[in-house]
Amino acid sequence: MAANTKAGNTRGRQERKLSKKQKKIRRRRKLIGILAAELLLLLILGIGVWGLGKLDKFQNLDVSPEDVEMNDMEDATEEVLKGYTNIALFGLDTREMGELGAGNRSDTIIIASINNETKEVKLASIFRDTYLNRADDTYGKCNAAYKAGGPNQAMAMLNKNFDLNIKYFVSVDFLALIKTIDLLGGVDVDVKDNEWEWINNYMYETTAVTGEFGVFVEGPGLQTLSGLQATAYCRIRAVGNDYGRTERQRTVISLIAQKAKKASLGTINKIIDEVFPLIATNIPKAEMIKMAASMMSYEMGETSGFPTMREDVKINKADVVAPADLEANVRELHKFLFDEDDYYPSPTVIKFNDEICSQTGVYAKEDSGT
Repeated sequence: MAANTKAGNTRGRQERKLSKKQKKIRRRRKLIGILAAELLLLLILGIGVWGLGKLDKFQNLDVSPEDVEMNDMEDATEEVLKGYTNIALFGLDTREMGELGAGNRSDTIIIASINNETKEVKLASIFRDTYLNRADDTYGKCNAAYKAGGPNQAMAMLNKNFDLNIKYFVSVDFLALIKTIDLLGGVDVDVKDNEWEWINNYMYETTAVTGEFGVFVEGPGLQTLSGLQATAYCRIRAVGNDYGRTERQRTVISLIAQKAKKASLGTINKIIDEVFPLIATNIPKAEMIKMAASMMSYEMGETSGFPTMREDVKINKADVVAPADLEANVRELHKFLFDEDDYYPSPTVIKFNDEICSQTGVYAKEDSGT
C-alpha cells in the first residue's frame, strides 16, 4: 500500500511539473538518444523458434543491404571482415514515438561486431558529435547523416569513415527501450553519487515524450532500475559528457543481454508482441534465424568508445569532437574489433582525414607544427 501511495505521489508531482512546463517541453522535446538494446535481446541473443512467425512485426524502411555503400578495401581486409557480422545500432532523436526513418538524428550510434567463429560480441560507440564525412560530400556531426538519408546514409557514413562492411541496422526510440527493460524486470545498476539526481531530472522529459511514469531514484548505490529510470540513466550527459553517456549505454546493453539469456519463453513472447513494432531493421529473416540458432553461444566482449584519440573544438560555433587523427582512430578501431595489429586505412579514409584535419585544425601529435 505504501509503495502504491509513493508511486501515486511521484506521478502526481510529475504531472504537475509537466503541466507547468508543457509548452516549453513541446517546443524543445530534444531527445538525446538511446541505445539499441533490442538488437542484443532479440537478434544477437536470438529470438528463438517461438518468435520466427512474428518477424513481420518489425518496421520495414525499404533499406536493401545490397545498396549500402562501402569503400574499396584491400583483399586481406575484406577477408578479415568476412569473419564478422557487423551491425549498426541507432537510437533516434525522434519527435514522434515509432517514427524511425530519415528526418531524425541518430544520437546513439553503436557498432555491434559479432565474431562468427567465437560468437563474441564487441560494442563500439561512435560519439554523436564526431566530425566526419557524412557520406554525401559534406562534413559535420556524424549524427546528422541519419537525418539526411536515414539508415542507408548513416551506415554508409560508418563504412566510408571507418573502412567497415556494415549492411544491417537496427533503429529504436525511447519507448522500445523502456518496455523491454520493464518486461525483463529491470536492470541492476550501480548508480554513482553524481548520477542519481540526474536520473530523476531526465525522467521528467522522458515522461513528457513517452507518457510513461515511475518513481524517482532515492540515492546512489546498486539498485534495480525500471525501464524509465534506466533510460534516463542512459541519457545523462552532465556527468562525463558524451563519453560517459555512451559508456553508461554500453553498460545497460550488457545488463539487458545477461537478463535476456535467463528470460522465460512467456517473457520473450511478450517482448516480441510489444516491442517488435517499435523496431526498424533490414536484417533478412534467414540471418535472424541463423542468429537464433546460436542464441546461447553469444557472449558479451569488450566495449569502447570512438574516436579514442580526439580533441573537442568549435566549428561554426558548434561543439564537435575532432578525430586526432582519423587514420589513427581507424587503425585503433580495427585493432579493437578485429584484432588487426597492422591495419592500413583505405585511400578514402586518408582523403577524409586530410579534409577533416584541414577544417578542424586538429592533427595527430606527430604532425603538429608541420
